[in-house]
Amino acid sequence: MYDYLIVGSGLYGAVFAHEAVTRGKSVLVVEKRPHIGGNIYTENVGGINVHKYGAHIFHTNNKDVWDYVNQFAEFNRYTNSPIAIYKDEIYNMPFNMNTFSKMWGIKTPAEAEAIIEKQRLEITGEPKNLEEQAIKLVGRDIYEKLVKGYTEKQWGRPCTELPAFIIKRLPVRFVYDNNYFNDKYQGIPIGGYTQIIEKMLDGAEVRLNTDFLSDKKALSALAEKVVYTGAVDAYFDYCCGELEFRSLRFETEDLPVENYQGNAVVNYTEFAVPYTRIIEHKHFELGCQGGVRTPHTIITREYPKIWQHGDEPYYPINDEKNESLYAVYKSLADKESGVIFGGRLGEYKYYDMDKVIEAALKTSAEEFSYK
Repeated sequence: MYDYLIVGSGLYGAVFAHEAVTRGKSVLVVEKRPHIGGNIYTENVGGINVHKYGAHIFHTNNKDVWDYVNQFAEFNRYTNSPIAIYKDEIYNMPFNMNTFSKMWGIKTPAEAEAIIEKQRLEITGEPKNLEEQAIKLVGRDIYEKLVKGYTEKQWGRPCTELPAFIIKRLPVRFVYDNNYFNDKYQGIPIGGYTQIIEKMLDGAEVRLNTDFLSDKKALSALAEKVVYTGAVDAYFDYCCGELEFRSLRFETEDLPVENYQGNAVVNYTEFAVPYTRIIEHKHFELGCQGGVRTPHTIITREYPKIWQHGDEPYYPINDEKNESLYAVYKSLADKESGVIFGGRLGEYKYYDMDKVIEAALKTSAEEFSYK
């Protein structure tokens, strides 16, 4: 009999496992995939650490979280500075003076502010949909070139049919600064993320290729308590209906060139281009401390898609309908004796990595404070 059965070896489950083992608890981790790490899994391919499930850039303002994750790996000083391509035009992201200078041929913050303020006036009253919300925030030009097509590909619907609250804010900076995140701490672990999960799971028993839901009763009986990080609606066999997600399809190529696009992340904001972005994995570490030069490169195109059973659910669709349904499942989860629901799927919430760690540490602190 184990003290804890942890379902899923992603960041939430791994942090909880580490905290449990540190306190002398016996832990069994079951993972349905053939590898640990969940969506932050990285695989070294010919000297390049490939982010198998999309780009993961660690960033946080929480020093405690930063210090915590740095126990398990050395991080480089990677700064996320994506490029956006609209037709034949190239823009810096996030929206800053480099973006505005290219778009309008202006030089000063006052000029940029005047143009955006004038275009914002197009929308009067409360925005009725995402299109109106975006124009009210950043103006028509930025919306048309850098928001509209990307967003419609991401969500699979016209912006006029998406709720306004999806875009609560869009970062607009009137300085020449391409640093996407405002967070104080930012970087990529030298050697990839998988090593972090391996160290977190040290001392726990791990069973791969094990689908908890296919044998829930027997597996649950192996431990005093279950930490479940899978989809909350799946746990209850979708008894109240299915929560909606957006998924992704990845198309990865190994190319015989040293440098394909010159940047780790390039967004394609035109709707006619079917993918949202291309990741060139080597640039997450190339040029930073620990970076390795290779004669080849690996790129991944990301295609958003409707989630169906068998797909990985990436982005919860937190509209009113789904939030109401999640509230029903949350009430069921709260009544489930001996089970902790956590993580992106267990809580139907899009978490950044630092927030996952915060949540797992908070839960483990509460769990062990009285044991």
